[in-house]
Amino acid sequence: MIKTYIIEGARPLEGTITVSGAKNAVLPLMAAALMANGPVILRQVPHISDVGIMLEMLTALGMTGTWLDYNTLQLMPGRELNVTAPEKLLREMRASILVVGPLLAKEGKAVVFPPGGCNIGPRPIDFHLKGMKALGADIQEDEGRIIFMQRKLRGAEIMLDYPSVGATENIMCAASLADGKTVIQNAAKEPEIVELQNFLNLMGARVKGAGTDRITIQGVESLSGADYTVIPDRIEAGTFLITGAITGGDLEVKNVILEHMDAIIAKLQEMGFKLDRGSDRIRIQGGNRGKSVFLRSMPYPGYPTDMLPVMFPLLAVADGVSMVYESVFANRFKHLDDLIRMGAQIKTEGRLAMVTGVERLHGTTVRATDLRAGAALIAAGLAAKGRTVIESADHIDRGYEAIVEKLRQVGAEIIGSSG
Repeated sequence: MIKTYIIEGARPLEGTITVSGAKNAVLPLMAAALMANGPVILRQVPHISDVGIMLEMLTALGMTGTWLDYNTLQLMPGRELNVTAPEKLLREMRASILVVGPLLAKEGKAVVFPPGGCNIGPRPIDFHLKGMKALGADIQEDEGRIIFMQRKLRGAEIMLDYPSVGATENIMCAASLADGKTVIQNAAKEPEIVELQNFLNLMGARVKGAGTDRITIQGVESLSGADYTVIPDRIEAGTFLITGAITGGDLEVKNVILEHMDAIIAKLQEMGFKLDRGSDRIRIQGGNRGKSVFLRSMPYPGYPTDMLPVMFPLLAVADGVSMVYESVFANRFKHLDDLIRMGAQIKTEGRLAMVTGVERLHGTTVRATDLRAGAALIAAGLAAKGRTVIESADHIDRGYEAIVEKLRQVGAEIIGSSG
């Protein structure tokens, strides 16, 4: 369903806003539930379209999903899983590739197509293939399909060429039911990796080392069900902090894990914004333009690539010249043309952008090309003078639960329509 958001900008956001469960955490947990021999209950699950796609995927593979309440999802394993993931769902969301490890571990086979998702540049699944092959999988390609087969996986030493989050997650799941010990070197360190370790261990797996670059998995015979609460979404929390800063507001963001946000908080403080922290909340006060900074996306614990697009509107109205380097995805700058049309002064060369701050953005009609670009345009629209119309806003619903309602509660004049 194609949506349009309409924003009347230049209004400070004031009040308290609550962060939902993490999109990038819940999707691998849902995929890992394929390995369970009993019911899995996930709490604080965000109602976003990516969760809907993953639930549709699990249903197609033979699981039953039931919403026990608005944010509590129960997943029941089927007697036997279907090992072929629907091409349509794989094309819609890249995270759907995370079913490979669990299917291969549980059923000895997985059939998928190359995944799709946000158009932010090439994201090959080479690291996933390398990991499954190291665990003993036979991998074949047939008419566009990728077929993984192995009756019983075997533990292995795996050195990732890059600390890929998805590949680390897939290998962790597959290795949980493999024979022997698996060691992942140069593993991703993101909080979502620690989350998956905690969830797998609650199911009976033996995983340790998540949060470091060396993860060890001792395979077990089977995994049970579990009852688990998903961590808050650090990217959503960071997005709301930026909306508070850019509108000159006074915004409290609650249900956060502060240590997950160290890099984001550090950059906002470097820009000169005042932040007050509590045990599970953080308050930001605007009132100034902020100062220019150098910003480079990096794997965790560095500044997250998902937050880079959302920072551009804030840098666009900061005092001075900011330099931004995107080290992860090639097409993270696609939304900059729209920001320029809103009055931003931005020049790019490859993965480098130079942002010269202006005093004010102005509203116009723009188009969300992907999830995080859409969030960036919301932030820009909230700060801009006049009306901003964001077309193709359905991209934003992939990762932000009830964002229109949450922003309206703290003073934003934003409406959403579909057609």
